[in-house]
Amino acid sequence: MGIFDLFKKKETVAETAPKEAEQASYEKGLEKTKTGFFSKIGKAIAGRSTVDESFLDDIEDALISADIGLTTTVKIIDRLQARVAKDKYLNSADLNNILREEIIGLLAENKQNQVTDFKAPALGEPYVIMVVGVNGVGKTTTIGKLAYQFKKHGQKVVLGAADTFRAAAVDQLTIWSQRVDVPIISRGMNADPASVAYDTVQSAKAKGFDVAIIDTAGRLHNKIGLMNELTKIRDVMKKVVPGAPHEVLLVLDASTGQNAIEQAKQFTAATDVNAIALTKLDGTAKGGVAISISDQFNIPIKYIGLGEKMEDLQAFDKVAFINTLFKE
Repeated sequence: MGIFDLFKKKETVAETAPKEAEQASYEKGLEKTKTGFFSKIGKAIAGRSTVDESFLDDIEDALISADIGLTTTVKIIDRLQARVAKDKYLNSADLNNILREEIIGLLAENKQNQVTDFKAPALGEPYVIMVVGVNGVGKTTTIGKLAYQFKKHGQKVVLGAADTFRAAAVDQLTIWSQRVDVPIISRGMNADPASVAYDTVQSAKAKGFDVAIIDTAGRLHNKIGLMNELTKIRDVMKKVVPGAPHEVLLVLDASTGQNAIEQAKQFTAATDVNAIALTKLDGTAKGGVAISISDQFNIPIKYIGLGEKMEDLQAFDKVAFINTLFKE
């Protein structure tokens, strides 16, 4: 082996290692969803040599029970029928692969569902992220993990505690800022949320921070008056950094299944959500809701939560996600 071959081998190992680590994280974090999903799909497919109404009913039941939802399930069934009519069907393994490929194809139609990373765009001013979502979905934890990942990738991060309706929310975000060792702008409970957001973005701009992450109240999605508060927060941040917030990140709890779809509908109607983080996938068998969310909303799932550790917030890779669910 020549010296250049040695360098090539090292480069290959360096490129492969992150992919292997990502796949391992997916397999561990999606274990509950995979067990339920794959076993039901496997039972529906096992021993089949023809695609008839009985088979399609079984597949439909398996998809819906995995919390993929009726609307998305119907699309998958339609694609499956069209594919089988076009391609020669051979055996159960072929049908399994066809179903996997069609689900990946469905997710690919959301052009924004591209694999991302944890490095914010270099804008010459702070990249501002406003985080929204109801109480209990893991919003504050997601902010802390995001801050950790951005800092890990060499960017300066500041947090803004604009969830001022609950003292616990301010305290929790403060604890995360200390864990990650990033500064926080806080005015305590009952402070004006828009004022806190304004101060955070202003401080980030003055001190040359790369990323400002703004927490907001975990408001119920049916409280229209509280939703209007988000507009006020957006408007004041624009006065400091035109175009802010660059990202409105909606945090959804995967364990709530189709209720997460309803929350997404309400939040996207109330504000310009342009990114989604799906949490708690490791603790639920309802991870199929990610397929439904990706299909029904033209908004990228950017991040998924696969565990409690700071490293367990992962960039969403649709191919790795589906391949994990179908892996024997």
